Amino acid sequence: MTTSKTASATTRRTGIATALGLAMLAGLPGAASAEGLIRIAEQFGIGYLPLQVMRDQSLIEKHGTEAGLEITVEWARFSGGQAMNEALLSNSVDVGSGGVGPLLLIWDRTQGDVKGIAAINTMPLMLNANDPDLQSLEDFTEDHKIAVPAAGVSIQARVLQMAAQQELGAWDALEDNQVSLPHPDATAQMISQVPGISAHLTSPPFQYQQLQEDHIHNVLSSYDVLGGPHTFNSVWARTSFREENPETYAAFLAALDEAMDYIEADPDGAAETYIRVTGSGLEEDFILSMVEDPDISFTTTPNNTMKFAEFMHEIGVLQNLPESWQDYYFADIHDESGS
Repeated sequence: MTTSKTASATTRRTGIATALGLAMLAGLPGAASAEGLIRIAEQFGIGYLPLQVMRDQSLIEKHGTEAGLEITVEWARFSGGQAMNEALLSNSVDVGSGGVGPLLLIWDRTQGDVKGIAAINTMPLMLNANDPDLQSLEDFTEDHKIAVPAAGVSIQARVLQMAAQQELGAWDALEDNQVSLPHPDATAQMISQVPGISAHLTSPPFQYQQLQEDHIHNVLSSYDVLGGPHTFNSVWARTSFREENPETYAAFLAALDEAMDYIEADPDGAAETYIRVTGSGLEEDFILSMVEDPDISFTTTPNNTMKFAEFMHEIGVLQNLPESWQDYYFADIHDESGS
């Protein structure tokens, strides 16, 4: 980020606690929870690198201290957005993270009570296959199973549905082919060629790890399906958490901005952080190649998310069609040039 962008972000984040604090004093209903605790859920992959940097460097705690608040941060990991959303709605976590699809679903389900805090990256999702006969979606038969983190509902599942509509004329043409598997498990099966799955619609680093194998090839990229780069992951929360914990919320956003700055300024350090925090056995140079990949960026600005919303409304998954991306992200990032 440039210095001006950083200054703008700092000004915006500093104003969050002030504005929400004044709203609480004015008598917001239900604004009674104590500040100083935030429970954050993440998933697998380098898409969550900003969160991993935040955890490793205790950035939320740092920004809380600077505001005179001691913050306790708890971390949990899920393998899919659906389980994460259930945890959020049951008050087991405060901040969820995942693909655009699960964010839109919980925004719609809660009638806007849950919204995105910010995007955390722009990156492609790839459908890879370990069967040489699978060169396009037309080659898939009922015997070819496609692993996704959550069949039918994950962002990978939405990309597959959009691709099926474009190539096969029916968004649900490959619904019965989908099987739910965490990315690490599906990658292990793809590489070892264990019978059961023939393809995997996944994300970095898993898709690139797979493509290092001679028997695995790429079938399609989500950038082709969406017509260009798009947000993969975001973070989101309930309106009540944002309103009742303005200083904690502001510390989270300030920490997120600092993590983005760190990744841009020190990609080597960011790659090393990913390996250490996740316990990954991948080579640091391999992770670094993704951090520096021009097709991948770590940014809070939502990109091309309305295409997911329009598609999901078209097929009847969303009851409500948002007018713009600003409907399902909190106002704190509305000054960014999102889409």
